[in-house]
Amino acid sequence: MATLAGCGLIYEYLMAHYAGRVLGALESTLYAMIGLMIVAMGLGALLAKGFRCPFKAFAWLEWGIASLGATALIIISLCISLAFSFPAYLQDIYGLHPSITTDGQVVQGLAKIAKATPFVIGALLGLMIGMEIPLIARIREQVHGQHLEHNLGTIYGADYIGAGIGAAIWVLFCLQLPVLVAALSTALVNALIGIAFLVKYRVHLPQRKALWSAHLSLLILLAVLAGGGAAWMENMHRALFKDTVLYTKITPYQHLTLTERIVGAGLPKITSLYINGRLQFSSNDELIYHSYLTVPPLLASARREKILVIGGGDGLALRDILRWQPQAVTLIDLDGEMISLFSGDDPQAPAAISARLLQLNGAAFRDDRVEVIVGDAFVEVEALLSAGRHFDTIIVDLPDPSHPDINKVYSTFFYLRLKQLLSADGAIGIQSTSPFHTQQAFISIGKTLQAAGFTSEQYHANVPTFGEWGWTIGTLRGGSASQRIAASVAPSGESIEVLSDWLTKPQILAAFVFSPRYFADAKHIKINTLGSHQLYQYHQRAWKQHDGAFFPGQNPFD
Repeated sequence: MATLAGCGLIYEYLMAHYAGRVLGALESTLYAMIGLMIVAMGLGALLAKGFRCPFKAFAWLEWGIASLGATALIIISLCISLAFSFPAYLQDIYGLHPSITTDGQVVQGLAKIAKATPFVIGALLGLMIGMEIPLIARIREQVHGQHLEHNLGTIYGADYIGAGIGAAIWVLFCLQLPVLVAALSTALVNALIGIAFLVKYRVHLPQRKALWSAHLSLLILLAVLAGGGAAWMENMHRALFKDTVLYTKITPYQHLTLTERIVGAGLPKITSLYINGRLQFSSNDELIYHSYLTVPPLLASARREKILVIGGGDGLALRDILRWQPQAVTLIDLDGEMISLFSGDDPQAPAAISARLLQLNGAAFRDDRVEVIVGDAFVEVEALLSAGRHFDTIIVDLPDPSHPDINKVYSTFFYLRLKQLLSADGAIGIQSTSPFHTQQAFISIGKTLQAAGFTSEQYHANVPTFGEWGWTIGTLRGGSASQRIAASVAPSGESIEVLSDWLTKPQILAAFVFSPRYFADAKHIKINTLGSHQLYQYHQRAWKQHDGAFFPGQNPFD
C-alpha cells in the first residue's frame, strides 16, 4: 500500500506538471488537476464496492493504472499536436492561402477536446487509484479470514507514509528526469506489483491466463515506449509550433523551446524562446523590450558601477547593461540549466545553437564582470542583505505574476528588501506585464512599489511580439525617475544613442505619457502584499476575460 500510494502521488504530480506545460497555463492547470484527481479518488473509493472478487479486481486495476500511466503523456501529446496542427493540414490539403484561416467551429471544437484530454485522463487515473485502498482492505480480511480491528488504520498509515515518500521521490528524482522516463518508471512499479500479486495470490485467481497475458503485454509496451516514446513526444511537441523547432530542453523548473523562422532571402532568421508554451522573446524585436527595461533605470541612477539583475536568464538584459561599462553586475536566476544554455555551456545543445544564443546575448555570461547566483531571488536577496551588499541600479526581469509562487516577488515585502539593497540615489526598473490587457495588474505593481517607499512611475511602449507592454520605475531620494532622465546624460557625456540602438531620451520621456483616464480608477486597485495573491488574481482575471477577445482563434503556442 505504501508503494502504491507513492506511485499514486507521483502520477498526481506528473499529470498536473505535464498538463500545465502543454496547455501553457501551469499555474491554474496544476491546481485544477490535483483537485480533480482527489475528487476522482473519492469516487473511485465509493465505486470499489461494486466488484465481487477483490483479488481479480485489484489485479486488473494495477494493470489499468500502469497502462494508462505509461501512455497518458503520449495520448495527451498526440491529441494536442493533432488539434493544433489540423488547421495547417487543411490549408495544405486544399492549397489555401495563409490569409484564409481554417479555424471554424469544428476545428475549435477539436482544440477544446484536446485541451480537456489531460483532465479526462487525470480523472480516470484518480478513479482507479482511489479504488486501491478499499480493495486492499477487503483482500486483507479475506486472507486472514476475519474482521481486522485496525485494518483501515494500518492501510491508511501505510498510504500516508508512502505518499510522503512519493513526494520526496518526485522532488529529488522525478523532476531531474525526462517526464516520460518518470511516467514509465512509475508505471513499471505498478506493473511489477500486479505481477507479484498474481504470483502470491494465485490460489484466489483460478482464471489467470488473461491477466498474465495482459501484464506481459504491458511489459512489452513499456519496453517499446522506453525505446521510442521520447522521440514520438519530441515530434509531437514540435507540431505545436508554426516555426521550426531548433532545440527543446526540460529543466527542473520549465520547458524551454527554441524556434526559428525564415522570413525571406537575405533577411536574418528570427529566433524565439518559449517557456512552457509561452513566448518569452523573438530576436526581431527583443531589443525594444530590453531597451525599455534597462535604459530608463540606468539613466535615472546617479551611478552605474554595481548593477543587480533579478531574472533575465537569457542574458539579453545583461548584454545591454554591459554597454554602460559597470564595474560589476550580479544576476540572480532560479534556473541554472537555462543560464547554462544561454552561456553556451549546455553539453546537450548543438554547437550551432550555442553559437546563435551567444551571438544574441553578446556572450554576456562570459564577461568577467558578471556574477551569477543560481537560486530563488526571494531567498538570495536576503543573503545579499546579510552580506551588506548595495547596488546602484536594480533591474527586475521576472515572468508575469501568473503563478502564486511568482506573486511573492511582486509584493511589498520583496520590494522593501530591494529598497535596502538600492543606493539612495539609485533607481529600480521592473517588468510589469501589459498595461492594455492587464490594466489592474499593471497599476497594482506601481502602487505596490510606491507602498514600499519608492517614488513610483510607470511607462509603456509597443513591442510587436507582445503588443502594448509596460514597466515600473522607482527612486528613493530626490526627483522622480522621469525628472532624473530629463536632466541626465549618459556616462562620459556620451549621447544615449551610443549606448542604445533603439531609444532616445525624447522616446523614453514620451513613454511616461498615458491616456487621460488611464489611472482614473487607480484608487480602487489594491497593492500586493505577501500572501495576499492580489496581483495574481488581477492578472488571472484579466487574461481570462481577454482570452480570444483580441486574437480570436489564435493558437496559444504560436
